[in-house]
Amino acid sequence: MASELREVARRQFENGVVYALSTADGFPVETTDTFLPYYTKDAANQRTNRLRSKNFGSRWERWMIGVSCMSGCPVKCQFCATGQMKKWRRLTADEIVDQVEFILQQHDGASFVAAAEHKVNYTRMGEPFLNVEAVREAIEIIESRYPGTHHYVSTIGIAGSDFSWIRDNITLQLSLHSLHEERRNKLIPFPKKMSLQALGEIRTESALKTTLNMTLVEAADFDIGKLREFFDPAKFFVKLSPINCNEVANANALGAGIISGVNAA
Repeated sequence: MASELREVARRQFENGVVYALSTADGFPVETTDTFLPYYTKDAANQRTNRLRSKNFGSRWERWMIGVSCMSGCPVKCQFCATGQMKKWRRLTADEIVDQVEFILQQHDGASFVAAAEHKVNYTRMGEPFLNVEAVREAIEIIESRYPGTHHYVSTIGIAGSDFSWIRDNITLQLSLHSLHEERRNKLIPFPKKMSLQALGEIRTESALKTTLNMTLVEAADFDIGKLREFFDPAKFFVKLSPINCNEVANANALGAGIISGVNAA
């Protein structure tokens, strides 16, 4: 199925491509096409998300398409360049699905479902739970076209969110970034978000644990006591991520953070 999106620019990496796209009405969208070795899927049990070597595997192992659910973002995390955009809008379900179709068009009809894991990450521009109806509709459409897709939905934890639909092959990621409320509020200056305690009470029916993503700016942001207090290790998995250097992070004097050389699954 043809995509309505237009390519504006691309940047190639060893294990994939990041695309700058444009919607039919001219709103910018970021979409990624990446791959990793299949063993990285088991990062929780291996207790690491580092690569064993410089071999990035292929799209027939873990093929991951990262989609935006908004153009721009109202959350304005202090280390995210998306927050500098003057305008933002919610994408429609079709515009989210079109990003998947655009990536697949780049591979001459290669079968997405033939990969050992075919995964869609709702982790690029925007907050999925501020556009949750379109995200859920997009998941249904993608699942109907590409059965067995692993859907990975990342959120800061919007207050009042319903997580009951996170089940089976849909996995939840919570963006923490600090285990201290005051510090987290500074890094994620969006007022209507859940507390750390409330996030720790989330339970899903996903086949996988809920991921706790931490882009660590300072060592003090990681507090093992708070982690143990709020998050049951039987239900949650911690992922440490580097800051992708950009002008917003630099303007907020965040630098490169404390994590370097990490290959995140």
